[in-house]
Amino acid sequence: MNNPLLVSSGLPCFSDVCPEHVAPALAQRLQEARAAVEQVVACDTPPTWENLAAPLAEAFDRLEQMWGAVSHLNAVVNTPALRDAYNTGLPLLTAFHSEVSQDARLFARYRALRDGTLFATLPEAQQKAIDNALRDFRLGGVDLPEPQRVRFKALQEEIAQLSATFDDHLLDATQDFSLLVTDAKELAGLPPDVIAEARAQAEKNGQTGWRLTLLAPCYRPVMQYAEHRPLRAALHRAYATRASELGVDPTRDNAMLIRRLLALRAEEADLLGYPHYGAVSLVPKMANSVDEVLAFLGDLAKRVRPFAEHDVEALRAFAREKLGLDELMPWDVAFASEKMKQRDYAFSDQEVRAYFQEEKVLSGLFRMIETLFGLTVRSAPAETWHPDVRYFELSDKTNDKENGEVVGRFYLDLYAREKKQGGAWMNGALPLRVKRDHIQKPVVYLTCNFPAPVSGKPATFTHDDVLTLFHEFGHGLHQLLTREPTPGVSGLEGFEWDAVELPSQLMENFCWEWSVVEAMSGHVETGAPLPRTLFDKMLAARHFQAGLMLLRQIEFGLFDMRLHAARPAPDARAVLNGVRREVAVLPYADYDRFENSFGHIFAGGYAAGYYSYLWAEVLSSDAYSLFEEAGVLSAEIGRRLRDEILGRGSVRNALQSFIAFRGRPPQMGAFLRHNGIIEVAEEV
Repeated sequence: MNNPLLVSSGLPCFSDVCPEHVAPALAQRLQEARAAVEQVVACDTPPTWENLAAPLAEAFDRLEQMWGAVSHLNAVVNTPALRDAYNTGLPLLTAFHSEVSQDARLFARYRALRDGTLFATLPEAQQKAIDNALRDFRLGGVDLPEPQRVRFKALQEEIAQLSATFDDHLLDATQDFSLLVTDAKELAGLPPDVIAEARAQAEKNGQTGWRLTLLAPCYRPVMQYAEHRPLRAALHRAYATRASELGVDPTRDNAMLIRRLLALRAEEADLLGYPHYGAVSLVPKMANSVDEVLAFLGDLAKRVRPFAEHDVEALRAFAREKLGLDELMPWDVAFASEKMKQRDYAFSDQEVRAYFQEEKVLSGLFRMIETLFGLTVRSAPAETWHPDVRYFELSDKTNDKENGEVVGRFYLDLYAREKKQGGAWMNGALPLRVKRDHIQKPVVYLTCNFPAPVSGKPATFTHDDVLTLFHEFGHGLHQLLTREPTPGVSGLEGFEWDAVELPSQLMENFCWEWSVVEAMSGHVETGAPLPRTLFDKMLAARHFQAGLMLLRQIEFGLFDMRLHAARPAPDARAVLNGVRREVAVLPYADYDRFENSFGHIFAGGYAAGYYSYLWAEVLSSDAYSLFEEAGVLSAEIGRRLRDEILGRGSVRNALQSFIAFRGRPPQMGAFLRHNGIIEVAEEV
């Protein structure tokens, strides 16, 4: 069988990949990787980079490239057969990584290289990669006695499988729910494109009426604009009970998975000699301790809470006086907030959305990238996994020409659809590497869930969608603009997770600059740019309910860290309810099962690390303030950002790279100012 997943270089022809290709491709790549391990441990000469790290990296890269493609397809074109193939292969891959991290022979070779006289002569990047590898060996249980090593390996395999099942439950629970509306009056207030898509979905399913779903392009507008309160309540309940005992299919309840995951993570910490999983998680991060993180979040909560309390009291008063809602319920919050914003600032998200059509937004984003970093972005042909997916090349300009050397490439998958996981993310497809006969340029996947074109009209995005696009593109630039090809420290490899949001959050700030917004706007009907008066209203509303939104993020961060720093493993709902009693100011429904859909910490990389969003936003705001001081679209500061942060990989730690860029350690002032809470900061 000609297996498209076994390409010798580059990425597979995605349209040719079938579920039956996964098992044989994984088996072959695992065999090659194990052979590489045996080769390097059998070497009878002293360890060097060339006879130890380099051959391992080459074999491991081939494995990760193949499995990364499978994992990506499982997320964006999920089918029962592909899911089965993925879930069958995942334990095999996890077992291999556990074997490698616990291979005492391999560990001894790395340690001998680190302790030998040759180490001091190695390039800084190779030294850092070796130090990281030794750290990861220890976190993988290599120092444990044999019975504990076996148990630790079993823990890793079960955790990986439970996380995948968590994701499957959430995807299925989100996509299985639909509500057929047959009375047009119940759709009052909804944007025309949402109504048109709902009718199209009903027709597609052989129904008469309008089919509403929990996918973001439908759910969010319903919660914001639907005047029929029972409709909002019905969708809110369905969304808040996803993957729970109260959901459409109680067999997809994630509560048991959460309990088991927490118990396994606690046992993992025990085996490694740490007091709790929170301490394990922080070993490779910027933050030094759980106490430091909790103090950071607690201090921020004190600064933010007065603003959040003001926000919610104002919202309650508005809902009571203007909407006749004596009690503000959870399904009223988004609706009342949108109405209040329209009253106070005289515009709506839908009015703004008409000016952000897809091609104008992309061209504006690409022009900004060209200005800041001396790059060009152009479309390129490629085989993709769906007709809507696009492919681009990122190139350096050469003497002001547009045809410089290719820096990297990216796939862009923008629209929400069935069998695609919700949310937005960036994943690496290929890292920057120096091969024997060529330079392998980095490739990334950029994935969003925006509304697709409807009724022949171009896709249009809300300003929040535009922020999301810039955010994910910032992650992509971090991987694409690396100049460090050394395995283990290239791009995002080894980069501290609580600083990884710095480039992405920094990019969001440009979406509030008139020169950027004007250039990427064009009305879907007339082509006219966004009026400056409308933009000024958006700016005035930028901090609308900022206290509520920040406090919500603090709530998530506290819940996550307290959950993973408690011994014994606690009940997730009890911890969440405790955090909410302490910091939340908004009402929650008694049926709310938010934790069952919190994929960031139960199926992603943010366990005991969700605080990273706020931690990194302090860095990103302070970094962006340099652009504000020098001129927003300053090519000089753009080059500096590329040279000192984006291009450095993790050869030096994130704090050192930040200081090299900013000229000093990070300060919180810009973060508070960007979030409209500088007054509180000065008072506290």
